Amino acid sequence: MEIWSAWSTEKNSKIAVSDAYFQLQKHKNKEPQIIFLYCSATYDSVEILKELNTLAPHSAIHGGTSCLGVMTENGFHSNNGLGLGMLGLYDPGGHYGVGYAEITDNARLASTQAISAALEQCECPGQVPAMVWMTAAPGAEEDVIQGIQDVVGTNTPITGGSSADNTVSGDWKQFSNNRVLDNAVVITVMFPSSNAMFAFHSGYEPTEKSGIVTEAEGRIVKKIDHKPAAEVYNEWSDNNISDYLEHGGNILSITSLHPLGRQVGAVSEVPYYQLAHPDKVTQDGGLSLFSSIEEGEKLVFMSGTKNSLVNRAGRVASSSLAAHSTPADQVSGALVVYCAGCMLTVQDRMEDVVSGLKEALNNKPFLGLFTFGEQGCFVGGENRHGNLMISVLTFTK
Repeated sequence: MEIWSAWSTEKNSKIAVSDAYFQLQKHKNKEPQIIFLYCSATYDSVEILKELNTLAPHSAIHGGTSCLGVMTENGFHSNNGLGLGMLGLYDPGGHYGVGYAEITDNARLASTQAISAALEQCECPGQVPAMVWMTAAPGAEEDVIQGIQDVVGTNTPITGGSSADNTVSGDWKQFSNNRVLDNAVVITVMFPSSNAMFAFHSGYEPTEKSGIVTEAEGRIVKKIDHKPAAEVYNEWSDNNISDYLEHGGNILSITSLHPLGRQVGAVSEVPYYQLAHPDKVTQDGGLSLFSSIEEGEKLVFMSGTKNSLVNRAGRVASSSLAAHSTPADQVSGALVVYCAGCMLTVQDRMEDVVSGLKEALNNKPFLGLFTFGEQGCFVGGENRHGNLMISVLTFTK
């Protein structure tokens, strides 16, 4: 297993992808079996993918757009909202396949089609991969996970992130081999020759404030403990969203340090949480989220700091190794999913985030993307979609 990263912040789309790919080739004159490609939505995605297919005609390609740019072991790469990164993986003893499907009115069915296509591409139909990596348009990630599990079961770890843009305006894209898509799910199945290790965490702690969802519809929580959800959140947050209670509005940036958590499980009586990020107050006093919530669920008011968000990425990477008793000197490389909301909150300290990851991963190559939703597998084996979270997939030599 050999892994190399590359990046560019060139303005011209063709030059950016060419520069990055030639960085990969400087390491080894080998065409990667699979290239993970992520870039800001301000690039011409069609031109980028066309050029990469010309440069690496035999490589499978999986990717999408990432908020503002990317990060690698060489730093945080964003120049006025432009940034592109690649992770090339060369593993002659392994098998990797990429498949996609458009999301129409049935995301669950789309993901079954995408993973079936991925298994076909690597000539492993009917087999269960060691790992699944996904990139999807935001909006139905829970159904996408269900669809994957319909095909490979619930014991296969799923990691990945939802595509993003710079302004939450819907300009996100997904890449699958030679296709650029805007409302699809792209899935890679992995049968690596070495170990693939994972971890899924957040940089937030639970508070004593909590309530039961008594009315919800999809990704809108209407009432908590029979009271308007926005009013309850406002009380919990010491009137942080009081200006939005009467007319509603976007609260995305002011709720980044205080998401809502749902307990998924516990290790040694220490609970772990799946987070949901409130992004709007609705006209009728509800809360719009980036994750689906069901009536009867208990929501916990979570709390984080800039320091916790900066330090957590490295700890999650270390956790991926510790969970499998793997020393850092055995790392070959990694894929890192870091929530765009977290990145925007600590943007002036992203080099510290990179430093923490470099230390945890023994200075090996990694590619980090900034997403509008994070998917991962918790320590208890639960595959989940969350917000304001960090997901790390690490490969050994």
